[in-house]
Amino acid sequence: SKLEGLEMLVDLNAGRKSCPLCPEEKFKACYSHKLRRHLQNLHWKVYVEFEGQRMCICHLPCRHLKNSLSGDQASGRQVAHYHCVVCSVTIARKTDMISHLKRHVNKGETEASYSGSSDAYEIMKELGTNVQLLPNYTTPQKSDTYFNRKMKTNRQLVFCSLAVLAEERNPLECLDAFGATGIMGLQWAKHLRNAVKVTITDINETCVKMIKENCQLNHIRVDGGSRSSRGPDGTSNEAEGVPIATVEVAKMDANVIMHLRSFDYIHLDPYGTAVNYLDSAFRNVRNLGIISVTSTDTGSLYAKSPNVTLRHYSCHIVRTEYYKELAARMVVATVARAAARCNKGIEVLLAVALEHFVLVVVRVLRGPTQADESAKRLRQLIHCQWCEERVFLKQGSMVDDNLYNQLPCNCHGSMPGKTAVELGPLWSGPLFNTGFLRGMLFAAVQHSMDDIQTLVKTLICESECTTQKNVLDFASGKRKTGEESGNVVKKLKSDASLEHPAFYYSIHRHSIRGMNMPKLNKFLQYLTEAGFRVSRTHFDPTGVRTDATLEQFKSVLTKYSVPNATTSQTSLSTEKTL
Repeated sequence: SKLEGLEMLVDLNAGRKSCPLCPEEKFKACYSHKLRRHLQNLHWKVYVEFEGQRMCICHLPCRHLKNSLSGDQASGRQVAHYHCVVCSVTIARKTDMISHLKRHVNKGETEASYSGSSDAYEIMKELGTNVQLLPNYTTPQKSDTYFNRKMKTNRQLVFCSLAVLAEERNPLECLDAFGATGIMGLQWAKHLRNAVKVTITDINETCVKMIKENCQLNHIRVDGGSRSSRGPDGTSNEAEGVPIATVEVAKMDANVIMHLRSFDYIHLDPYGTAVNYLDSAFRNVRNLGIISVTSTDTGSLYAKSPNVTLRHYSCHIVRTEYYKELAARMVVATVARAAARCNKGIEVLLAVALEHFVLVVVRVLRGPTQADESAKRLRQLIHCQWCEERVFLKQGSMVDDNLYNQLPCNCHGSMPGKTAVELGPLWSGPLFNTGFLRGMLFAAVQHSMDDIQTLVKTLICESECTTQKNVLDFASGKRKTGEESGNVVKKLKSDASLEHPAFYYSIHRHSIRGMNMPKLNKFLQYLTEAGFRVSRTHFDPTGVRTDATLEQFKSVLTKYSVPNATTSQTSLSTEKTL
């Protein structure tokens, strides 16, 4: 009676039967009494119970063995494992499975919802586009599709950058090289319609199948697929729904399709770093086309794994207060080197670094002259580890002789030992194109993307290195009128030739001990009055992008900081004692 659940998997009354949880080579077919004993002693004895359901140990080859150094699969017995009834993940040890289930309970996930059938799909809607997801989409197996809700900002920024290019020329041939659920490519096709010819690829068979199903869900025809919305005579059938767009879906490696075909717009969003795909992307991308690269390997980008950073990006970095911009400039430098190898240069349109990802969008400029210009922008950075002042090394400078002389700070003179380190190579040019960002803001307003409008406004201010009050009436896309506006326009015109200054200072990092610093917006005003270019930065909410040196920055901060209550009381008691 205890084995009723397992006995349902196999008819024990009819002749020789094999075990449903073991491969044929491990347990050969036998009669019912022997099979029952095998199920009892091997599988049932070590079950894990969860919400009234029992998970028996499985010996089938569901769990892939790691490859040996020679490339062949490791020899020996298959790895025994349990299947989680909540998220379908396979776990080898019983104690680990119990811990895993406890985490589900803590998150409130107590329903045994996983099923391999399509009936178990969830429907999720983003930007008017529906996609089917497996219940385990947050913790999938390697064979399942993955969908990250936290990357919504990334998807919207990429969409807006494509919309700007579609205004310049159409139809565009664009590639979503890592489709997964196909959400990004489907959004392009659904909203930009005839302006784009979308190709979605993925190497995983399950992903390709799901992308095609998601196309049907959004009334988008799969190129080369059945024209279900057409009648027998080839005319449109209104009742069944006319396809609003056509998308090409292919099961292919990203490097292969980028070598085979040319595209106007390529988006790379692999799991982790994109360095393995940059050479292929630049090989066939059309002149003045755009490549957007999303990197999610934040461990190596944010200096937590310096050995991996050196391996992937050929770059030496340390953890700094401006680590997010350092990561963005490092990715741009890697992109620029890949472009230069194909005799192409780049113009950086956008570089964003948030908690989960770094997104870089570049325009491709064909020709060895453009490649040389981009290569000249790659420089080493001198960074003081004591005060965190930093400056790019000038072209052709002798590093050994004047490493400390180039830094505006005098920490080396007052501190024993080595205070400065050489980081890089990094991109020393601008990270934003103001005109392109304005186009992105217009696209965000047009397609009702409220989530990213504030971010894009911040980027526009950052690109011009000015405060938000002085830039634009963003909703209408027109300049404010009046004398104040006229003065701002003149100032912007005079600064138009100037690139925005590299890096930023955190007002909290450089605050004076025992002093109350001014509010950030007030401090920006004080720096502007002192004659410096100033703006907020999306990289850090407490950061200030300015062309002032750290010494000048600190002097303004000291001037407008006031002693706090503790400091004033201490000074009063000292005076009384004296």
